[in-house]
Amino acid sequence: MKSDSLLIKPAPSFDEPVEMLKACHERIAAQCTTLGKLAAHLPSHGADVQAQQAARNIMRYFDIAGPHHHADEEQDLFPLLIEASERLHSPVGERIASLLDEHRVLETSWAHLRTVLADIAEGRTRLLEPVQVADFVGAYRSHIALEEREIFPFAQACLDRQQLARLSAAMVARRTISTTSTITPQ
Repeated sequence: MKSDSLLIKPAPSFDEPVEMLKACHERIAAQCTTLGKLAAHLPSHGADVQAQQAARNIMRYFDIAGPHHHADEEQDLFPLLIEASERLHSPVGERIASLLDEHRVLETSWAHLRTVLADIAEGRTRLLEPVQVADFVGAYRSHIALEEREIFPFAQACLDRQQLARLSAAMVARRTISTTSTITPQ
C-alpha cells in the first residue's frame, strides 16, 4: 500500500475559487444521489424519519448553497470569462449563454421538486415522480460535466491572480452574514 493513499485530500478553500466551485459540484452530485435514493425509498417506507431527514437535507442544500453557487457563476465568474472569451475569440462565451439558460431550467425544476419534498419533510407521504427526478438529476449532471470540461479549465487558464482574488472575495461575501460575520456552509 502506498503511504500517500492514506492521505485525505484537503477541501479547497475560498482562496481557490475554481476548486471551490468544483467541490460544490461534488456536493450537488451527492444531493442528486440522495434524491434518487429517496425516490426509491418512498414507495416502500413512506415519509418515515429517514425520508423526512433526507428531504430536509436536500431542501437545505438546494435552497441555500445552490443559489449561492449559481450566483457565484452568474454574477462573478461568467462575466470575467465572457470578457476573456471575447478577447481571446473563444467559444466559451456561447457556452456560458446556454449555461445561464440551464440555470433557469434547473431552478424551475427544483421549485417543482421542492413542493413534494416539503410535504415529505413534514411527514406527509408523497411520491417523487421518477421521470421528474431523473430529468433534474440528468440535467444537473450534464450541466456540471460541461462546466468542468470547458468552463473551469478556461477559467484556470485565463484568469489572473487579481481576478481570482476578486472572485474569491465575492464568494466569501455572498456567504457572510453581516450581523455575525460567519460563513454559511455549502
